[in-house]
Amino acid sequence: MTPPAVPAALHPLVAAFLGDRDAVRAALHRFGSPLHLVFPQVFEANLAALRAVSDAGAARYRICYAHKVNNSAAFVRTAAGAGIAVDVSSVQELRSALAAGFPPDRIEVTGPKGGGLLRAALAAGVTVNADNLWELEQLAELATTNVAVLLRVSGFAGSATSRFGVDLSEVDRAFDLLVRHRERLRFLGVAFHLDTAATAERVLAVGDCLDLIERAYARDLAPTVLDVGGGLRQVFTADAANYDAYDAALRAGLLGHGEAMHWGANTFGYHVADGIAHGSPVFHKYANTEPAAAILAELLTAPLPGHGGRALGTVLADNLLEMWLEPGKALVDQAGITVAQVEFVKRAGNGARLVHLDLSRDTVTAADQEVLIDPIVLAERPESGAVGVYFAGHLCLERDLITQRVVRIAGLPAPGDPVVFANTAAYHTDLSAAQAGMHPLPAKVAVLHHDGGFVLCPDGDYRPEAR
Repeated sequence: MTPPAVPAALHPLVAAFLGDRDAVRAALHRFGSPLHLVFPQVFEANLAALRAVSDAGAARYRICYAHKVNNSAAFVRTAAGAGIAVDVSSVQELRSALAAGFPPDRIEVTGPKGGGLLRAALAAGVTVNADNLWELEQLAELATTNVAVLLRVSGFAGSATSRFGVDLSEVDRAFDLLVRHRERLRFLGVAFHLDTAATAERVLAVGDCLDLIERAYARDLAPTVLDVGGGLRQVFTADAANYDAYDAALRAGLLGHGEAMHWGANTFGYHVADGIAHGSPVFHKYANTEPAAAILAELLTAPLPGHGGRALGTVLADNLLEMWLEPGKALVDQAGITVAQVEFVKRAGNGARLVHLDLSRDTVTAADQEVLIDPIVLAERPESGAVGVYFAGHLCLERDLITQRVVRIAGLPAPGDPVVFANTAAYHTDLSAAQAGMHPLPAKVAVLHHDGGFVLCPDGDYRPEAR
């Protein structure tokens, strides 16, 4: 069985590194397998692209790196050195940001916060993006000095119900708290985060937020910030048409109209009924080919309803509002890979070929979603021709199939051959990683292109200024 290929999109720097087989094997020899590799220079390139769009479309803006996408010290130190801000959502991330050199006025604490995180935020003197009325009340009670506060809101028409933020129907209660405690709570503005990159939906949310800002002015509050969150997409696939062809073949196999490309009863989120695969698959938006910078440009130039057709960025500038943006995935897009080695190849009882690797599914998937970009096999002497395989993990669990779908590879690898999972920096490497079976977590290493070659540095030792 040779299914359609789903090739990974690779940043040229990452592609050059993988093209240097000696460098890849040297990394594995020095740091072991499996191994997470991060590329700070790709992070810098992604940031430069977002800055260029923001410079052109927004008079005043702040970019906050969403630390939660990756625990990498190299990434957070790169962000600090670049002069942007950081969005943290735990006490540990706050400590990481401070250790990386972020001053308090460039740190924003987001997400749901218990008493411990609120007290840590107050002690550090950072901005708090309040998720709910309880947090505002706690801040007012605990604060001994004036704390900078954003109010996260939700409940926009046309948007899915969110468990985060103060619903629009309760904003007046939040304003009451902010007015009553203005000597302790310094209201910066409103914030939102939508679980979508759809420009039309974001534009509607911005319109509602501008109305809230007008209402805040009427309450003698003086907001100056509109935080539009993150959610910008990544580019995973080098061939969207091949992705679509694979998805079609996968659905056909589920329906029995072609060779099955799924393991066991896995339907990847599709509901098979009446000869049709209904619903949406449990995959990331792998078919997206629009870079984050293009999505941001579309948002900033989109006409804002009720404002004479003026662009969103222009309206913000005319109202002297600073746009805050919280990209995470967009900044680490294509800036990280995971490399593992083949342990052995076998045939299962159903005839399927299994390529066993020395890592688990949890190491390279976020929230147990399927990996729908083909791993890259760096075989020295691949056996046979193109073949379909499943990649299997090293846990003694039936569920530990790294790919629960058939993957096309050029030929069967041998024990010790490296296998690369592309674009794993955003959530994939840290969100679900487990230590079942007492397997240690993979090392994380920064890769730098320097003087025509590649230099490796343990992630915790990386310093941008020392390059």
